[in-house]
Amino acid sequence: MLVELSVENLAVVEKVRVRFHGGFNVLSGETGSGKSIVVDALSLLFGGRASGDLVRSGSDRTRVSGIFDLGESSPTLRAFLDDAGVETEDRELILEREVSANGKSRAYAGGKPVTASFLRDLSQYLGSIHGQHDQQGLSSPDAQRELLDAISPGTQKLLPEVTRLHAAYRAITRELDDLDRTEQEKLRMADLWSFQKKEIESADLTPGEDTRLEAERKVLRNVTRVEESAQAAYALLYDAPESALTQAKQALKKLEDLARIDESLQAIADTLRPGIFAIDEASQSLADYLGNLEADPNRLDTVESRLAAIEKLKRKYGESLDEVLAFLANVSAQLEAVETAGERRAALQKEKERLAAEYTIAAEALRDKRREGAKQLVKKVEAELASLAMQRTRFVVRIDPAADWTSHGMDDIEFLISANVGEDPKPLDKVASGGELSRVSLALKTIAAGARKASEAARTMVFDEVDAGVSGKAAEAVGRKLRRIAEHDQVLCVTHLPQVASFAESHFSVSKHAARNRTYTTIEELDHDGRTKEIGRMLSGERLTDEAIRAAEQLIQFATAKA
Repeated sequence: MLVELSVENLAVVEKVRVRFHGGFNVLSGETGSGKSIVVDALSLLFGGRASGDLVRSGSDRTRVSGIFDLGESSPTLRAFLDDAGVETEDRELILEREVSANGKSRAYAGGKPVTASFLRDLSQYLGSIHGQHDQQGLSSPDAQRELLDAISPGTQKLLPEVTRLHAAYRAITRELDDLDRTEQEKLRMADLWSFQKKEIESADLTPGEDTRLEAERKVLRNVTRVEESAQAAYALLYDAPESALTQAKQALKKLEDLARIDESLQAIADTLRPGIFAIDEASQSLADYLGNLEADPNRLDTVESRLAAIEKLKRKYGESLDEVLAFLANVSAQLEAVETAGERRAALQKEKERLAAEYTIAAEALRDKRREGAKQLVKKVEAELASLAMQRTRFVVRIDPAADWTSHGMDDIEFLISANVGEDPKPLDKVASGGELSRVSLALKTIAAGARKASEAARTMVFDEVDAGVSGKAAEAVGRKLRRIAEHDQVLCVTHLPQVASFAESHFSVSKHAARNRTYTTIEELDHDGRTKEIGRMLSGERLTDEAIRAAEQLIQFATAKA
């Protein structure tokens, strides 16, 4: 949950730091006071779009930071953070976002630079923001399906299997399509591949053969010069009367004689001795080389012809001998694929049929679970709506066969509602009243919150004037619903309604004032008296009366008793 939020130079806020609490937190204030600043700041921390328009006039950047208590967070969240190398301290995670006046932004998690995309992925573990214009999310087929699956017993076990089978089925289908699409072309190419394979194989190439032959050709072309130089080197090293070996042996003998007189010269003698052995060994190797060296015009012709044949293959199949051999391996594989295509297709088709049968069984089992869950969802939603002064509302979950198989089954799921007796149920985005849509949204979110496991860590649920368009008894019910959600998750609610605010466990007042020709917004946590006065102001308007104070006290007492 959100422990602390710091905001600098965001819109009319110069600098604000707020510490929130668990449970139900309310923010209230006059219209235009900047209540939605908290929503905008959290939106940035949750990876929302950054814009230079957010930067306070006269400032070069906006900075937002939040401290989140992860509590006993899920292993999935821990793995997500570990994979990204993001560290936490005492179960707390610090998120930061900076936005410059030119619209560029930087983000940090645990002090490590991250992307806005990372923050969006992370936000699913930390919380969510719900506004009064949530129609798009509310009417999303994916969101409706996920809610139905969340409350339908057994779906969470079936869904991974359906997803696995669908992925395997799609992979097999793609492979079959590729096989069919390329088979005719491969048949046309088979004759060419056979010719190429035969031509390369007939050359009986070995890796590195061209390099060895080129070295041999170089020697054969210069055999006379090589022999003369090698013989001269041999004479200088070993064969001549004044050879290096003879000179070195004589020098060693002199040094050994001198060492008998001066022992310090023994070290020089020891240094020279291995050199004599080296000269002797080099001389023997050179003698062997000369013994094997001979001018052979026939061998040179053979080498030249072999290299010419290899060069011809290189011009056709690759710049190097390795590339020619790789080409051979490729055409051999292509020919084998053509020869075994029928067997491969039959095996793939059999596997496809098996996967299709298993997927159908799993998807139909999933549909049965969804139908059972739909009955429960209808009852829950209608009960929630009844408590929100929509007693005669009909809620319908339509489950129809989908046109295509998907990773989440074979169902098209749609929520329908009829807010008035005698009207046919219509999709949620066709509901005319914003107040009705707000209450339906809240009912679904209350059920979604209840569907989450009690063992899951509390998240921060932000409601930005989700109570817009409701009043009276319905407003009281909205407050009660939000208080119920806050039993598990932290709730931050921006509201104009005193009925909603009276259910809060922590109340923050947002106010705006002018000084030095600038506008400033402040956020203050209210004590009991301050809260009573604020709710009184929400009841009476600009002029706070004694009657409004008494009414506020009664409203708070009533809400406390009903919570």
